[in-house]
Amino acid sequence: MRTLHVVTHPEATHHVEGVVGGWYDSELTSAGLRAAGAVARALRDQVPDAAPVELFSSDLRRTRQTAAALAEVFGIAPVLDPRLREKSYGEAGGRPQEWLDRRFVPPPPVGERMDHDEGVRGAERKAQWAQRLYAAMDDILRSPCRHQIVVTHGGCLTFVVASWIRMPVESAGYAAFRASPGSITTLHEDDYFHNRQVVRLGDTRHLV
Repeated sequence: MRTLHVVTHPEATHHVEGVVGGWYDSELTSAGLRAAGAVARALRDQVPDAAPVELFSSDLRRTRQTAAALAEVFGIAPVLDPRLREKSYGEAGGRPQEWLDRRFVPPPPVGERMDHDEGVRGAERKAQWAQRLYAAMDDILRSPCRHQIVVTHGGCLTFVVASWIRMPVESAGYAAFRASPGSITTLHEDDYFHNRQVVRLGDTRHLV
């Protein structure tokens, strides 16, 4: 059975400062660093001691810091992959959230949603964002390793899960799998039917 453990990075400075994250390279707060340690300990308890583990992470600072806590506990080096980054909000990155809110154009309820222009210069469209996450997942899952950890961002979780369940990327415009910072999502594929399960979505019990 393959198990994919998907971690959303814990609290970062952009959360508490009220600015747009995306590719803005914020770092974990002191609370976020403590939460990263809790994530690492929780996963160490879930993965058998003798099992090989692979660790993949977005290359932004807040995810690298999260991955570092996991790397220390598991004794492995993370593979940094920029395709696991949060959506780019272009010129809005690092600006106050209310600056983005005033300019943001939400997608229509029907019609083109994946290539919709949100009205912010330089921002990724949802299709670009989804396609890079799907490509990263394809490469991760080519490995036969039975325990893999992916450290990414809250917004990216939608496309990680959508890719896992083999939702066509063109259908992902309506998908939304949400989780709090510092969460663990557990995905299993069995060896007999090769069905892909979402066992836990956005689990935060380890943060209590």
